[in-house]
Amino acid sequence: MAPWLVRTSSQLVRRAARRLLSPSQHRRHRAPAPWKLCSVPPVPRTTSPAAGGGLWEFCSVRRFTGDSSPAAASTAEDGLAGGELELDFPGGKVSFVAEMNFLPESQKERINCYRVLDDDGRTVSGSKFQEVSKEMALKMYSEMVTLQIMDTIFYEAQRQGRISFYLTSHGEEAINIASAAALSIDDIVLPQYREPGVLLWRGFTLQEFANQCFGNSLDYGKGRQMPIHYGSNRLNYFTVSSPIATQLPHAVGAAYSLKMDKKEACAITYFGDGGTSEGDFHAALNFAAVMEAPVIFFCRNNGWAISTPTAEQFRSDGAVVRGQAYGMRSIRVDGNDALAVYSAVHIAREMAITEGRPILVEVTNSSSYNK
Repeated sequence: MAPWLVRTSSQLVRRAARRLLSPSQHRRHRAPAPWKLCSVPPVPRTTSPAAGGGLWEFCSVRRFTGDSSPAAASTAEDGLAGGELELDFPGGKVSFVAEMNFLPESQKERINCYRVLDDDGRTVSGSKFQEVSKEMALKMYSEMVTLQIMDTIFYEAQRQGRISFYLTSHGEEAINIASAAALSIDDIVLPQYREPGVLLWRGFTLQEFANQCFGNSLDYGKGRQMPIHYGSNRLNYFTVSSPIATQLPHAVGAAYSLKMDKKEACAITYFGDGGTSEGDFHAALNFAAVMEAPVIFFCRNNGWAISTPTAEQFRSDGAVVRGQAYGMRSIRVDGNDALAVYSAVHIAREMAITEGRPILVEVTNSSSYNK
């Protein structure tokens, strides 16, 4: 090191020491004043001797209250100065405690999963759900069967080399059809790549699905998109985007536009548990909560993101607890129960529109196609 640099460094150190230590502390160190242990230093205030105070008196300054009050002469038994029991923290008052407690890394009990039907298809005693007509139930069943048959045909065509790419929705038929049935055609859908059932429910024909997968001249995208990247302006179904979770912030923006236009509609976006590991997920949830956008975040949690299990993605109790962390209502639903999914999305839509708030719905399912 150059000699001039050594001298300069020594001078800076001595200068900093003189500023930090008072004249009486140059020779010996004293215990730091109590206020030095706090994050906010006191503000000195002069008082007259006649008032009974010394030359200096400290005022306590609260970071979030914006006002000052004289500190008490003695500390209360519970360790609180000035007798203040609450902090006017952003979002509401927070009580002070003398005991230091760290929040646990998880709740004592896991979040329950809402269901209506048991494993034999019978209604669970005491369950509350939205009634569906016989015609609605038959249509839901018919569309689930149609979706499964369509998946089988296109998947086999891909294996034969007739189309270049295809992903099925096996095991997620109830998730697709039941959630779509609970929505209005005016609601905006921003899907991932496993929601063809939503589009099927809205009236997209099998021929239109085939046009897109084969990229022929009748394809609305004119063959510019990969197979299964469906989209329909007529049905308010945004074109599928390949990058994971990029549709989530877009859904918040679409929902906020509906709110600004005072429309009786909401936006819904679908994604898998792997999407919750993307930064767009967190940005979208915070964005939606702050702007109070009428959007439903619909997370399909089958325990895997392609080949990565959820245990290697996050330590939280699924995605449902993250909604509460961002200040929104959340629910966990049995994704193999069509009535439960229908009821949850139906109520979530009502709350999103009438109360102007985002909702997070996490559905669990046993799909064996974990992509």
